[in-house]
Amino acid sequence: MPQLDFEVITLGHGSGGVLTNKLLESGVFDLLKNPILDDHHDGAIFQLEGKLAFSTDSYVISPVFFPGGNIGELAINGTVNDLAMCGAIPKYLSLSFILEEGLTMQEFWEILLSIKFAAEKAGVYIVTGDTKVVERGKGDKIFINTAGVGQIHPKAEISSRKVQAGDKIIVSGNIATHGIAIMSVREGLEFETSIESDTANLNHTVKELLDTFGSDIHLFRDPTRGGVATVLNEIARDTKLGINIIQKNIPVIEEVYGACELLGLDPLYVANEGVFMAVVSADVANDFLAKLKTLENGLDAAIIGEVVEEHPKQVVLQSKIGGKRVINMLVGEQLPRIC
Repeated sequence: MPQLDFEVITLGHGSGGVLTNKLLESGVFDLLKNPILDDHHDGAIFQLEGKLAFSTDSYVISPVFFPGGNIGELAINGTVNDLAMCGAIPKYLSLSFILEEGLTMQEFWEILLSIKFAAEKAGVYIVTGDTKVVERGKGDKIFINTAGVGQIHPKAEISSRKVQAGDKIIVSGNIATHGIAIMSVREGLEFETSIESDTANLNHTVKELLDTFGSDIHLFRDPTRGGVATVLNEIARDTKLGINIIQKNIPVIEEVYGACELLGLDPLYVANEGVFMAVVSADVANDFLAKLKTLENGLDAAIIGEVVEEHPKQVVLQSKIGGKRVINMLVGEQLPRIC
């Protein structure tokens, strides 16, 4: 495996600079090599058939290294998961870096390795990209942009238009873990914890569920920024239906729940990176849950609520003590620079 011998990223080289060329040739291209990337075109040339999904996202997380991961694998998993939530099988990704002068090569190499391993685990190729360097103080070590394309699963019919009263809402695992892992290392907010980010690729799990349940899966969403509460409010808004959720059914690690109380945060609004939500037909909900619990990312999955005709466009939580309250859309950003 290639190694990089530069101590820090230095300023003064554009896309054709000596440093950038060495960085690409002895690092990125060798590490991420595949037949499409190896052509070194200005873009990627490939062929896909059928209905496609396309997604893009930018990652500006602070800090770039956090318990359980770093910005590199987060960027790959994030775009892979966005495609999976569309009912697509991710195939090809682009990868662009904005590097701040002063980033150490050791840090960049660790991020590159995480990107390589995340892409291999997800089964996707990185086929094109770009690298730029900005002055010290004009970035935050490293920003990453990714975009991806994938083929829609032949059985997928994922759309909010398919959601109907009686559908069950399922979350694939413990919520709020990623956001609290980030908060645990933020300046001034550190506390003793073993909590690690749940960042993971979800595409293989989603494909298996689509293979089995097909059009009975009405919607997938990943509750990243804004958390579960934001996704639920978006579904209620888009479908003009109501949603009921049961607090005691929502899976939260006890340590995460305690950290949220300490920080004055509601787990429902905290970001996730390895969790998805599904809205499925009531007829298959129990079988869907049983199947999900056998898969890599679904051990702690739970049915947390249902879609109802009452209180349209509102999300209502039944608390552990039996009371009810409306869960509103988060105003502003609860946790800045979380992904």
